[in-house]
Amino acid sequence: MLFGKACIFGGRARYCVVKPSACLFTTSSNMAKSKFEYVRNFETDDTCLRNCYIVVRLDGRNFHKFTEQHKFAKPNDNRALGLMSRSARSVMEELEDIVIAYGQSDEFSFVFKRTSTWFKRRASKLMTHVASQLSSSYVFYWKEFFGEDLPLLYPPSFDGRVVLYPSNRNLKDYLSWRQADCHVNNLYNTVFWTLVQKGGLTTAQAEERLKGTLAADKNEILFSEFNINYNTEPAVLKKGTTLIWEKRDETVTKCMKLPNAEEKEVAVTRSRRRVQAHHCDVIGEQFWEEHPDILEDDNC
Repeated sequence: MLFGKACIFGGRARYCVVKPSACLFTTSSNMAKSKFEYVRNFETDDTCLRNCYIVVRLDGRNFHKFTEQHKFAKPNDNRALGLMSRSARSVMEELEDIVIAYGQSDEFSFVFKRTSTWFKRRASKLMTHVASQLSSSYVFYWKEFFGEDLPLLYPPSFDGRVVLYPSNRNLKDYLSWRQADCHVNNLYNTVFWTLVQKGGLTTAQAEERLKGTLAADKNEILFSEFNINYNTEPAVLKKGTTLIWEKRDETVTKCMKLPNAEEKEVAVTRSRRRVQAHHCDVIGEQFWEEHPDILEDDNC
């Protein structure tokens, strides 16, 4: 575009054509300071309180329908449990400030260390990153666990929440609560589906049969009617999956050049941090005594 302006030559006014200079155009840095920037004032500050463990818990959304349509085995599908664990490991490997994660069924809790500054401790950023990483990993690793014979019919989704725990005791109680929930749910589901699959009851009849029963009653049904000892069930079903960082020695072979110009293969051992899965009790103190580096000092 060309612009005109009046110029004085020899006392006479003449009309000149002038090319605009670069400074007439607004740079990108100046555009950021536009009149529309006020809309940022509507954003809510969701910075997590300092010196608190940040727990992001994800749950499968409408997974009852998802498991039915994908024909998951009842009461537990080892393929699905393995897929959730692998997806959760992917989250930890992406976000190394997660010190421990615990999962059961279609849920997983991820604990960020107290001193974490990832995403400036913004709850929305942390939750959405964890949720997107788990969801994408679930789709990415699907074939690894279910093979080609059972295709993924539609994308799964997970809802999430962020909770802060200020002390080690609070965090340990939270994880104990989730593991206790795992035991209660698995015991019920084990008895329920045994009554249906081996006892010939309908789902409605099995539900009616279990109304008002306690843990001891459920164990008695399994043992006396079906000769099943619940205590011998796999630990992953009763205890869930706990993921933590541990150092592991890895031995690799390297080709080294000797002074005489010859090459020789040498075994080199080095220590690396890896995410390891445990199916153990986290309610008692033994687990925490064996892994003292998970928790930070309450006086930090």
